[in-house]
Amino acid sequence: MATQEKKPEDLQHSNEHLIHLSNPNISKMKEDILYHFNLGTKTHDLQAMFGDVKFVCVGGSPTRMKAFIGYIGEELGLSQPGTDHPNICEGTDRYAMYKIGPVLSISHGMGVPSIGIMLHELIKLLYHAKCSDVVIIRIGTCGGIGLEPGSVVLTKKAMDSCFKPEFEQIVLGKRIVRSTELSDDLNQELMACAKEINEFNTVLGNTMCTLDFYEGQARLDGAFCSFTDKDKQEYLQAAYDAGIRNIEMESSVFAAMCGASGIKAAVVCVTLLNRLREDQISSSHEVLVEYQKRPQKLVGYFIKKRLGRKA
Repeated sequence: MATQEKKPEDLQHSNEHLIHLSNPNISKMKEDILYHFNLGTKTHDLQAMFGDVKFVCVGGSPTRMKAFIGYIGEELGLSQPGTDHPNICEGTDRYAMYKIGPVLSISHGMGVPSIGIMLHELIKLLYHAKCSDVVIIRIGTCGGIGLEPGSVVLTKKAMDSCFKPEFEQIVLGKRIVRSTELSDDLNQELMACAKEINEFNTVLGNTMCTLDFYEGQARLDGAFCSFTDKDKQEYLQAAYDAGIRNIEMESSVFAAMCGASGIKAAVVCVTLLNRLREDQISSSHEVLVEYQKRPQKLVGYFIKKRLGRKA
């Protein structure tokens, strides 16, 4: 039998706008080592380093997240073109982390396990740094369902492969289920920004989060395939009918963990192909590079507007 985890309002916290930690063990620890970040509460002054953070942007690729911190630094007038931003996590090769002003940019790798580990340590970092009113946004790429390539999808709910809006994890042999709803207010704010930019198609839709890029996403071109093209089309059409507009591999645990911590969060992904038509990404490198800049542009515009800068 599955256990429904407590909502943030049921958890202990010291301030309405600070990060919720549903783990009483953390406050009893003499030192908390954020191993995969190469940071710790004894070795680093986390509040001095990160206490001013208001926006955290995460994405799969270290290169993309370094490019984003350069882009947002220029947009906010905090850095010059070509500035080399240091990797705060340079002592480890698991994740890359960059910071400029109130913006933190972190890579999370591919898939639920990789982003889940990163989020545990990120949420604890924000807690130790006493950050408040933080927004976390995942920016990335995905496969679209019924959308033209280059469309940007804002995730309403992250759904599993059976189209259920929940994230299930086995803890001590028991099923723990967390909600995967994301902030509607934040999505509406991002959609308003997209309309003001008015440069690319942006839609609100549900996102299917899978555990695999090939069979799990109904691709016919993996090393294994246990279904027909007809099976694939029926499955993807059923996903579309369930309100799903894109597929990726991180949104469910991202939505669940941010929600359980009381953090407003959003997922902003650009579609690289329409999965109703094809399995393989066939656009040119130049086109894909331009597509990948679209979530960065939208989120950058949102951050500038939040900070009262001229967009």
